[in-house]
Amino acid sequence: MKSFDVPVVYRSPLISAVKKARKEEDRMKKDFSPTLLHFGPLKIYLARHFGFCYGVENAIDIAFRTVEENPGKRIFLLSEMIHNPQVNGDLKQSGVTFLQDNKGRQLIPFEELTAEDIVLIPAFGTTLSIEQKLRGIGIQVEKYNTTCPFVEKVWNRSEAIAKNNYTIVIHGKPSHEETRATFSHATANAPSVVVKDMQQTIELAKYILGEKPAADFYTEFGGQYSEGFNVEKDLQRIGVVNQTTMLASDTQAIADYLRETMIKKFGLDDSTVKDHFADTRDTLCYATNDNQTAVTGMLNTPADLAIVIGGYNSSNTSHLVELCEEILPTYFISSEEKILSPQTILHYNFHTNEELVTNDYLPSKEPVSILITSGASCPDALVEAVIRKLVSFYPQSKTVEDITEAISK
Repeated sequence: MKSFDVPVVYRSPLISAVKKARKEEDRMKKDFSPTLLHFGPLKIYLARHFGFCYGVENAIDIAFRTVEENPGKRIFLLSEMIHNPQVNGDLKQSGVTFLQDNKGRQLIPFEELTAEDIVLIPAFGTTLSIEQKLRGIGIQVEKYNTTCPFVEKVWNRSEAIAKNNYTIVIHGKPSHEETRATFSHATANAPSVVVKDMQQTIELAKYILGEKPAADFYTEFGGQYSEGFNVEKDLQRIGVVNQTTMLASDTQAIADYLRETMIKKFGLDDSTVKDHFADTRDTLCYATNDNQTAVTGMLNTPADLAIVIGGYNSSNTSHLVELCEEILPTYFISSEEKILSPQTILHYNFHTNEELVTNDYLPSKEPVSILITSGASCPDALVEAVIRKLVSFYPQSKTVEDITEAISK
């Protein structure tokens, strides 16, 4: 796989040593058990896979190289490059200006741009209408496009099933940048509708089965269907794709439910189901699959708590939190600064979108066992910083340097 030039500030000697050792031991990625870092009174279990993925490293490489190669030029980023506050903050400090926030709200009017400006397309991609608008100004969209290839894979899958006259059902968060981009590309080829979860899928199935009045669809799914969508006509043949960072089990359950709905509606069997339901393979990216499977493997290890590190608006990170919190106390933090002391931690509840303070999060026993993972847009340096902060609470611990040296031998 291609390697990228990512700023050294995002790297970690400890995490690099861990990942290198695990890769050499398990080149086929069949072992999803965590890595134990035994500091003595503190035991850290690192997930088998976590941190920067291919698409994120590609985007960071292109963005910082663009800044370096274009001194004096105005450089804009369409919206957040990735969902990590440190990386986005570093880009701003390097002179990059954001045109939109991550909800698509305009911060700087497109009318202020000129053909001499550079506009970076983020890893999530963007809509066809925005691409067209930028081209109309004379901006070279393709040259500075950091769209993740696994997001583009979903667009290609959508186009392929659209050619066979299937309506596209997108499993994703309707307001997420990637889902908005995928919806735009999908609707260019076929009628499309977004379902955000299984509950919405169940309601969609009721329209397929004729159990709910068709007219109600347009209110219930307001803002989530393509222009001119016809409930009675466009739900006869469907295929499911997804936002690449959703929970794999959720997407599979949604696809299975809709498949069974079509079988029930049209009296199909395995040989005829394709007449009404497209055989779409799962469209989650490899990193999302690996990171989620690694968390499942990590959760087989008895521990006192879990810490998940990443941007609070990161979809893939929130799903890792979701998996962990089913099993044990879990703290979602954006950096080591959220660990206020050995007694107090400031962490994010993504269900209510608020930060909470929890006291006595570390048990008063030794050794303390902590599971740690991070999202696909989280620098390894942040993971090391969190580990260092935790180690600092145990004066008799081995040092991070001791552990790094032992792994590297």
